[in-house]
Amino acid sequence: MSNRDMNKFITNYRAEDVEKLTLRMKNGLGSSKYKAAEYKRLQAIVDAKQLESDLIGQKVQKTRYAAKATKESSILRQHRQVWSRECPRLYKAEKKAENDIHDFLDHIRPNAITDTAIFSLQDYEQILQRERDTFRIATVEPVNQLRDDLCFRLSEVQPNQFTAHPSKWEQVIQQINFVKDQQSDITAKLQEEYVVLEEEIMSLGLEKYLNSTSDNLVDIDNIPEEVVDSDCPYPELKDSLIQTFQSLSESYQNRLQSLQEQLQRIERFCGWCPDDHQCFQFILTLYTHDIPNHRALCLDMLQRLFPGKTRQELIEHGRVLDWQCFTQTQLNVVIHQWQRDYEELLSRALVTLQEARFTHQEELELQRDRQQQQDICSHLRNKLQQWRAQQEEVARLEAAIAARQQEEEEARLKKEQEKEAAIKAQQKEKVRQFYLKQQKRREVLEQRDQERLANLRSIMEEQARRDKERVQFRSDMLQRRREEREAQELERQRKEEEKQNRLEALRNQVRVVAEADPERIMADTHAWKSRQLNAMEFDLQRPLYSINTYTDTQIVSDPRVRVEQALREAGLHHSQYAKEVLSVITPPKLPRRDTKSILKF
Repeated sequence: MSNRDMNKFITNYRAEDVEKLTLRMKNGLGSSKYKAAEYKRLQAIVDAKQLESDLIGQKVQKTRYAAKATKESSILRQHRQVWSRECPRLYKAEKKAENDIHDFLDHIRPNAITDTAIFSLQDYEQILQRERDTFRIATVEPVNQLRDDLCFRLSEVQPNQFTAHPSKWEQVIQQINFVKDQQSDITAKLQEEYVVLEEEIMSLGLEKYLNSTSDNLVDIDNIPEEVVDSDCPYPELKDSLIQTFQSLSESYQNRLQSLQEQLQRIERFCGWCPDDHQCFQFILTLYTHDIPNHRALCLDMLQRLFPGKTRQELIEHGRVLDWQCFTQTQLNVVIHQWQRDYEELLSRALVTLQEARFTHQEELELQRDRQQQQDICSHLRNKLQQWRAQQEEVARLEAAIAARQQEEEEARLKKEQEKEAAIKAQQKEKVRQFYLKQQKRREVLEQRDQERLANLRSIMEEQARRDKERVQFRSDMLQRRREEREAQELERQRKEEEKQNRLEALRNQVRVVAEADPERIMADTHAWKSRQLNAMEFDLQRPLYSINTYTDTQIVSDPRVRVEQALREAGLHHSQYAKEVLSVITPPKLPRRDTKSILKF
């Protein structure tokens, strides 16, 4: 409605003009200068505007619903892509587990006649297989049959026939609802069996074998027995090593204790029930970082699986789980660091103890040598005193002293030889012990190499057997293909012979029979005569002899000849300048590389 139409119904009046306005209304608007209002046309205009506004609102609502449906379909498509990527992995894991179980059951053998547990395992496997087949026939097969039936009906029914026979589709809907109720009952039964089995496992104490996140704690207060029980000749060194291990354990004990306290403050399932927590962890493992917009998709899937949880609760649970995983990772890293430092310190301690034993052994040998030298010196000193005493009685006991000295000298030489023999025997014993150790070490290495060689030979024999089978299969395939090609070639030759026979028959039908003309056969042809005339003309124009050398044009075209001629005319062809100029000029065509000589004169 325009402003012009609105002005027709707006009357500006003052309080003192009420009587005039009343008289005008009594007398009628037709008698005054104002026109009558067209209420029907105004109502039609208002209705049209209202209808247009309703249509615009419907379009906006429809657009909003379409955008929401598009967004929902896009998110569902992305969820399906994630699940389609996860399904093959789960299928492979299931197949691998089944194959491992089958291999285990196939390879185990009873230890004795009374060992019936293995046969009971095989019987139990057959029972489980029958129960699985029965369960699939009772649960999965009806759903597949119903799906195939619905797909077949939808492919045959036209879109305008959905409302033609509603009673028929009501029966289908009832059947679908019956199958849904049946599946829900089966799911509830399986859930009850799952709860009962979990309680049985917990009552038997087998939960620790099923828990994949077991504590990786180690005893860090343990001092290695190699250090405690070692025969170290230096007690101070042994006490120092023990104190070093204790300090290392104390330094890591505080860190591990703080991390364990953080893990104990966090509940195992982060305040949720075990099933919801495991489902939450599984969804987080599905949506990895390589998926575009993985955080939004993961949060959307969590909101679909846990409609009773708010977005903030899901985010907070994810943060608690991340903090728990981060703390567990830190604990594992600290344990790994402690093991690394412990092994390094243990290796250093063993090397130090070995060096200490070697040093103590060397000190003992050095002390033994010094004692031996002191004994020899004291013995020589005594002999010197005796010799001095004998020198005082040289005059009267000269012959006896000479004989006695000879005997003493022989005894001394004999003793020295015995000592040298003892020292050589000790050295030989050490050398023998060293060679025995080397021989043992070589035997251990040889045994390990023999085992490794036997293992590699078995693997190579298995691979050779497989390769031989593969080669045999390929040779059989090639022989089969060769036979097929030969059969095709024989068929082609047969067809070609039949074709040639047919062509020969056609040639015989259309062959021209010419009369015999011996003179024409023996006469020269026109082509041969023309070639003879051309050859004679060419022989007349050809030079008397051929030249097998360079022409004057080719010789003059070489720049080296022209430069040499110019130098000769100037009288400089024997100078050093001429040699340098001619050595840098290159020929017009470089010589082949195979003509160059590698000999230097």
